Formats: sequence, C-alpha cells, structure tokens
Amino acid sequence: MSTEQAEPSPADETNTSDEKGHSGRTSTADEVRGWFIGRLPGDWFTEAPSILLDREEITVVGALAAPDPAGASDAERTAAAEGRIRRFREDTRGRRIEIAREAEHKFRRKVSWGVTCAGTEELFTTLSVPVMTRLRQPERQVLDTLVRAGVARSRSDALAWCVRLTGENADAWLARLRSALRQVEEVRDQGPSSA
Repeated sequence: MSTEQAEPSPADETNTSDEKGHSGRTSTADEVRGWFIGRLPGDWFTEAPSILLDREEITVVGALAAPDPAGASDAERTAAAEGRIRRFREDTRGRRIEIAREAEHKFRRKVSWGVTCAGTEELFTTLSVPVMTRLRQPERQVLDTLVRAGVARSRSDALAWCVRLTGENADAWLARLRSALRQVEEVRDQGPSSA
C-alpha cells in the first residue's frame, strides 16, 4: 500500500450500495459524490472532481488549472504541470487528511486522492486490497508463464497485471456492464416498501 505519511488512504464509477454508511443506511455513489462536492473547497479544482468508489475505497481525482507559460516548450509545460501538482499536494495535505477522516467515518471506506493537470494524472494515495481466488492448474500455468518470462515478479503480480490488461481492453464492455448495474440498483431502490 502506498500512502503519504499520516494521510488516510482512483471516470467510471462502481456503485456499492450494499455498503452501509455510519448512520446504518445505504450510501450511494450520488450521496458520496454530493458530500465531497459540498465538502471540498471551491477553489481546489477547475470542475467537480471525479469520484470512484468500491466496497473499500473512495478515490477523489480533481482537475487543476493548467499552467500556461507564454512561449514554453512541451518539456517546460510538462515540468510546470508537475510543479503545480506537487504544490497542490503539499499545500492541501492537512485539509485533505481532515476531509478524508470525516469521509472515512461517514462512509466506512478509505479515501484516496489524486489530481490531473495538463494531461498528467497523479494519484497521491491508493489502497491495495488482498483478494483471494482459487485457480485451476491451467490458470496457474498462465500466471507462472508470466513470472518466468519476467512480465511479473510473482503470481500475485501476474494476476494484477491480467486484471489491468482486461480493464484496459474491455472498457466499452465494462462501461455497459456498470450502466446495467446502476439500472438494477435504481429498480431495486424503487422496490416495494416494508411499511
């Protein structure tokens, strides 16, 4: 797990309405997004931040204003964007920690932070969660081949590589699947009341 010192722990959304907030009621992606939009200082980002959530983590990624040095080369623009990201990270650290603690208490998920600036994205914190799986020999052989070839350091690393590759190459399908899940959740939320 990579985190900043003392900072609690990445746009398609994964809505996990099965997770209960501190109040005992279900927290939805809209509720989480609304809370962050209302809680974040208005001068931090140029637009509403992207909010990604799953059962364990909420990731907040905001867009910073791109620096535009007159007559600058591409290298200078990239360096200026990296400098703006670093300044934002340092200047907002205390407030981000405070907001993350409030959100973690309210939504019972860790909070990760990141920004984009002039085409550069940097995540400041991320949460790595162990996931157990059972694989038959043919699947284990795929992982072992990736390890022997030097693509991955371990079976765990090879499995993470496979998941990333699938995500990158199946974006359209995953987007349709997420949309269908949101529709199911809407219908479920409109179900009969127990009154």
